[in-house]
Amino acid sequence: MNKLVAEFFGTAVLVLIGCGSVALGGEAIGTVGVALAFGLAIVAMAYAIGPISGCHVNPAVSLALFVAGKMTLPSMLQHWVAQFAGALMGALILWAIVGSTAGGLGTNGWGEGYGGGYPMLSALIFEIVFTLIFTVVILGSTGERAAPHFAGLAIGLTLVAIHLVGLKVTGVSVNPARSFGPAVLVGGTPLAQLWLFIVAPLVGGALGGAIYRFKILKV
Repeated sequence: MNKLVAEFFGTAVLVLIGCGSVALGGEAIGTVGVALAFGLAIVAMAYAIGPISGCHVNPAVSLALFVAGKMTLPSMLQHWVAQFAGALMGALILWAIVGSTAGGLGTNGWGEGYGGGYPMLSALIFEIVFTLIFTVVILGSTGERAAPHFAGLAIGLTLVAIHLVGLKVTGVSVNPARSFGPAVLVGGTPLAQLWLFIVAPLVGGALGGAIYRFKILKV
């Protein structure tokens, strides 16, 4: 139960800080500011709840660990429930703060009128590939031979880099729960496009886990 509470809390914080930087910071902090908000939220949660739950705060990460043989199926599913619920709570708190001026609550998307106007195929490729990269970094930096105490920093900085590259493409999900919370509250196009931000990160996470499961990379 402690693990699930930690995952709920950590995912809520990630959405509140990361998506909050979009809704409240916007153009004032720019791409770099939003990227840092997401990355620093992960760093903070990694050291706060990492010793309790591993700080997945991301269904794609939990799936990667399951595929890699580092997590059981029941545990993964329980983590998913906590993560999606936490993301919705974070989005609800953010919505209560900013209300109708939410600017989309930091929702993900693609196509005309969103970011750089990139097509669905670009969004799909980006989310799969960069979730794969993200989960490989997580599995590598938390492995037995990894440098101790630096995993949180490595993972957070990787998320910063991913946001610097992809904010104009999809707003960067690489995390189905992060996309779920804001989209459910905003509705409309973000909700209609939510399927991609669930499917693509899960595919990327599964591929990342498979790389370790089949010892393509060894830790």
